[in-house]
Amino acid sequence: MVTGGVSGIGLAITEGLIAEGAIPVIVDKNAEAGTRLGKNLSGKGHKVLFIEADLCNTEQCREVVEQTQTAFGKLDGLINNAGVNDGVGLESGSPEAFRESLQKNLNHIYDLTHFCLPLLKESNGTVLNIASKTALTGQGNTSGYAAAKGGVLALTREWAVELLKYQIRVNAIVPAEVMTPLYKKWLETFDDPASKEKTITDRIPLENRMTTSDEIANTALFLLSDMAAHTTGQHIYVDGGYAHLDRII
Repeated sequence: MVTGGVSGIGLAITEGLIAEGAIPVIVDKNAEAGTRLGKNLSGKGHKVLFIEADLCNTEQCREVVEQTQTAFGKLDGLINNAGVNDGVGLESGSPEAFRESLQKNLNHIYDLTHFCLPLLKESNGTVLNIASKTALTGQGNTSGYAAAKGGVLALTREWAVELLKYQIRVNAIVPAEVMTPLYKKWLETFDDPASKEKTITDRIPLENRMTTSDEIANTALFLLSDMAAHTTGQHIYVDGGYAHLDRII
């Protein structure tokens, strides 16, 4: 199951799963894009299930799991990818906007994982959370998103401990700067998007370039697979050294 699986990192993970012979359950609130993607993949002979859902609605999270169980009777992995850097800051935001940001970026991860747990217990499945460097580096004007992603990292460790007895592995990927459609849309809000992008890439130590969605997906596939059978509770940084290396080189 891939949340936010119709674009960006989620789409790359979806396509990677198909390439490895998995059956992706794509969960997204974008019905038009999801239906189009499902038809396209099915037309190529791939088995796939698209479920339209607003994950901020707890009952819809429950229904997503019920539909998955009805369709397949099992679940081998959950990729909590859906979220949005919504720019809810301390000055620019409000208590109400902050709570809404947590709902969009953290609360639904708990809800969906809670409802998936019975199926994951049966399969000794895997949970993979997509976090963000903002939880560690800060960004400015994004208190809600940063707090939520910090919570994602904390839950990754907490769940890894709690679920040891079920042999359920829980890990997180921490991206930094990834060129997704949402990121491109954000860049286009600047007067000179190319100059802004160069300012960012100049601070990425390895090759001074953005991470690609496929590079995130490749790490996701590894962590979901038996090749990572003894890896749990880990925060894996796929960021070209952004979070940890000295940029003054």
